[in-house]
Amino acid sequence: MSDPILDLYDRLLDRFGPQHWWPAETEFEVIVGALLTQQTRWESVEQAISNMKERSLLTPASIAQAERSVIEECIRCTGFYRQKAERLQLLSQHFSKNGISRILEKPIDELRKELLSLKGVGPETADSIILYAAHKPVFVIDAYTTRICNCIGIDGGYDALQRHFEDLLPESVPLYQEFHALIVIYGKEYCVRKRCDECIISTV
Repeated sequence: MSDPILDLYDRLLDRFGPQHWWPAETEFEVIVGALLTQQTRWESVEQAISNMKERSLLTPASIAQAERSVIEECIRCTGFYRQKAERLQLLSQHFSKNGISRILEKPIDELRKELLSLKGVGPETADSIILYAAHKPVFVIDAYTTRICNCIGIDGGYDALQRHFEDLLPESVPLYQEFHALIVIYGKEYCVRKRCDECIISTV
């Protein structure tokens, strides 16, 4: 019980309380958000999703069939909007053709391989979809997680850090979701704002 990861979870939960994350009404909204959040703030993603809802553009079929310029207009606030619009439409076409439920029901390894085959979907995006949309136990490693791990003396690339979390923690979707959400909120509150002198994890 002395691993710093366990201490980190307890400290973050005590500081911020349960996050009940990912904020979305449907599995497909999670999928859209996971792609749009690349290289941008979550607040911008929320605005983009709101824009898409106003245009009735939050189903695979509606995005797949929409004019690319309409999608770009909705997601402009997320940055790299032309690139993201193309990738979002390709992803939506895949889900529209093959069915969300049929895809998300696949075993983790098969699902991850399929997601990674789609243009613009990397490990973090794929694992976010698996954890928050498919509700399967994979731990998401994002930039905040990597930075915080470095601060508490745990180094490694994406796969190594993911194995560290998954080997240490019970295999639990709610736990993985909550822990990742706590890391994100801490990163936004402290790391992005460079509040290093107020860090509550450096002594974990």
